[in-house]
Order: sequence, then C-alpha cells, then structure tokens
Amino acid sequence: MRLHGYFRSAASWRVRIALNLKGIKAEGVSHHLRKGEQCLPTYLKLNPQGFVPALELDDGTVLTQSLAIIAWLDETHPLPALLPADPLMRAKVRAFALVLAADTHPLQNLAVLGKLRESGLSEAAVQAWASEVNARGLAACEKLAGQGRFAFGDAPSLADICLVPQLGNARRFGVDVAQFPRLLAIEAQCNALAAFGEAVPANQPDAE
Repeated sequence: MRLHGYFRSAASWRVRIALNLKGIKAEGVSHHLRKGEQCLPTYLKLNPQGFVPALELDDGTVLTQSLAIIAWLDETHPLPALLPADPLMRAKVRAFALVLAADTHPLQNLAVLGKLRESGLSEAAVQAWASEVNARGLAACEKLAGQGRFAFGDAPSLADICLVPQLGNARRFGVDVAQFPRLLAIEAQCNALAAFGEAVPANQPDAE
C-alpha cells in the first residue's frame, strides 16, 4: 500500500492519522505541491484531479479524496471504529468533519490562494482571507463539538481526524486559536496519542 501525499497537506495528514489509528502501514510517496508535482502526467494517471492524497492499494487500485479513503479504511478495518455506533451521533461527527473538510479547507488551499494572487490581491489580503476562512470554520466547530475527551466521546473519531490538521493550518495563517478552548482541549487529547503525533507534518520524511 502506498500513500501519495505531501507533508503539509491537511488532507494527507488526515489519512496518515487514520492509517495510524488502524495500525496500517503504507509507504509514503511525496509529491511537492508548491513545485506542482501533483500536476505531472505520471501522477495525473493515478489521480486525474491532481490532488493529494491518493491511496494506492496492493492490487493497484487507487482511492482518492481523504474522506472517501478514511471511510474505506473504516469499512475494511472496522476496529477501532472512526464513527460512533449511534446513527444520530454518526451524523453529528460527519457534520463536524464536513465543516472542516468540505467548507473550510478547500477555501484556503493552494489552488484557491493562487487564484486570489492571480486576481491581483496583495499577499496580505490573501493571507487575511485564509485566516478568516479558518477562523470561521473553527468557530462553528467550537460550538458543534460534543462531550467527552475527544470531539464526540472518549475515543478519537473522524471529527478529531479532521480537526487536528485544520488547527495546524489555522496556526500557519496566523489565527489566534486561543479563542477555541474546547478545540484546543480536544487537540491536546489527540496529540497525546502516537497515532496523531507520528502523523504531524514535521515528522514526515519530506518535511521542510
């Protein structure tokens, strides 16, 4: 199994956490996003969208989109479960995760920020946009988080897998994350686990 990603990619970070929680080993293959390596023909054969991550299975099957990859991992390796058993709680976990993975992260990724620069916005304005987007999504999650040591209960779930990388992004864009005490408490619980600690960008072979 090979995980195609980039050390700083939040979506790749999510999948690294999920793999670690499941105890699954995958060879890391780096594609430097700032150098455009995700747009090379060799990678586009794996993922025509030109995004990371992509998970290449042992039989050559390629899975794309971090949440789809994580869902496949959870369905094929059920323990530990990344979604609660209760349908209502599952919906709440998914909603929390989607606030970050669908409504926050895409608005501040490299492609969007690049388009803003091409449109003539100053670098300060681009950074302010990314900061605002992150802060808005995290503010919603501060209120959406449930009870327990983690975002929803006493075991990490898909919600936590999406939260930790997004907090990392928020810090890079200068967001004052101290305004989110519940999220920071959740993050501290996550970071105490090896599965999260080993997945952080600074611990990846391609870290810069």
